[in-house]
Amino acid sequence: MFESLKQGLSVKAKMAIALVIVIFMAGGSLVGLKLWDYKENNPKFCMGCHLMQEAFDKWSVSEHKSVNCHECHHLSIMEQNQLLVTLVLHNPKEVPARHGKVIVPWKFCTKCHWDTDEKYPNAVKVTNSPFHAKHFFSAQIECSKCHGYKLHEFTPEPRFCVSCHPKNEQVHGMETLTCLNCHNDKASNLLPARDTCLACHGDAGRRAGILADLEKSGIKFKKPSDEEIAKASKLTVFPPDGAMQFECYKCHKPHGKIMPVVGEVCMTCHANIKKTGMHATHLEQGLKCLQCHKPHLWKVTAQMAKSAFCTQCHEAKNPANFLK
Repeated sequence: MFESLKQGLSVKAKMAIALVIVIFMAGGSLVGLKLWDYKENNPKFCMGCHLMQEAFDKWSVSEHKSVNCHECHHLSIMEQNQLLVTLVLHNPKEVPARHGKVIVPWKFCTKCHWDTDEKYPNAVKVTNSPFHAKHFFSAQIECSKCHGYKLHEFTPEPRFCVSCHPKNEQVHGMETLTCLNCHNDKASNLLPARDTCLACHGDAGRRAGILADLEKSGIKFKKPSDEEIAKASKLTVFPPDGAMQFECYKCHKPHGKIMPVVGEVCMTCHANIKKTGMHATHLEQGLKCLQCHKPHLWKVTAQMAKSAFCTQCHEAKNPANFLK
């Protein structure tokens, strides 16, 4: 029948039918392409599932709000079908656990934060970051361990470090201090730089200069409060021209004993001090370093020696004492 019908159609009719078929196929392809583009490139598609509301809300105010969902989240066809079946048959009230699977593997993060993606040229790079050198490259810790432990909150919280370093939770005996204020990318060994300590422990002029440039000092997560600074600045007298011009952590161990055992820590650098001046005589008599040297000043000047400084131990001699 179709053969006879075909033979009975004119050339124009055949062309019209062919045109209709082409238009139908082109229209279908266009609709399919639009649907595919919507599914893959429009974050609103994810909102088709009621479970995604919280994720969408947090994403929309995050640093990644201009990044399409599927540029970070890649599911296989099998995983997509499994989620669809779960949604239809079980109607879950929360997003099903993915059995410990890393939701966003590091290889998708490095496309922007190591390489340069032309769509996101201003993405922060980790190429010169000691933090990432230690945690990502050396320890091979997944990016999401630190940058995704809370839903769509990509900047780590100031004290998130204690989730892996619980022994270091107590610092200076204060629970409010911020890990990333002291440990940051300003030092290759991740230990706090001298200016980082002096931002709280320096005098008013020194603190003002450091805090005026928070990016340089690395103090960007939490500016110390006036109360914290007032307490910290009373603990030290730290002149710019003081003898001690090396990093504070050489003597102080904030996560352990904050105040060093001065004699012990001094000898780690001054092992031959007995050969200098009167140190041998004083040390043999049991004197401690701090009995002559003031913390952070250290140098015993001629002016100090002429004052009552030495007479604390050496009673001033006068002629009457020699006439007895």
